[in-house]
Amino acid sequence: MSPFREHSEELSDDLESTLRSERRTDAERLLERLAELGWTVGVAESLTGGLVVSALVGVPGASAVVRGGIVAYATELKHTLLGVDPTLLDAHGAVHPRVARQMAEGVRFRLGREDDPCDVGISTTGIAGPDTPDGQPVGTVHIGVATPLGTRVESLELAGTRDEIRAETARRAVRTALEAL
Repeated sequence: MSPFREHSEELSDDLESTLRSERRTDAERLLERLAELGWTVGVAESLTGGLVVSALVGVPGASAVVRGGIVAYATELKHTLLGVDPTLLDAHGAVHPRVARQMAEGVRFRLGREDDPCDVGISTTGIAGPDTPDGQPVGTVHIGVATPLGTRVESLELAGTRDEIRAETARRAVRTALEAL
């Protein structure tokens, strides 16, 4: 018998519980925290094309807090679906920290109930490549998180393939939302 197996069988219930909680994903921890607060979340995605909301709804019980997601890939949809200021889009393009901010704030209202917004809005915008439509480097990413307490934007320069940039952006978006709570 392995000494590791013998030792693991002797773990206290508290330590075993701690080990299980450390293995939870950020998406699981985010949804648990939202449920504790009685809050809901909506997601606005461009760069990630649904990866963030997919990570969230992949967690059993997500329907208790996840309102939904909007994939506004085309620039004009950021305005028509999420309320991003068209002069901002004209002046700076779709990949800009203020665009991420307005996407996160806009999705809270678009996916809320009647006059009651979602409590948390998460947004992603950026350039995964291989082309750079507005001259910004591939890997330029902006993540927005809006809550009743305010809005924060995280700007990143990521490296990797298109798929790696998109996946890392989705992971970081969930983590950024978790940290905002």
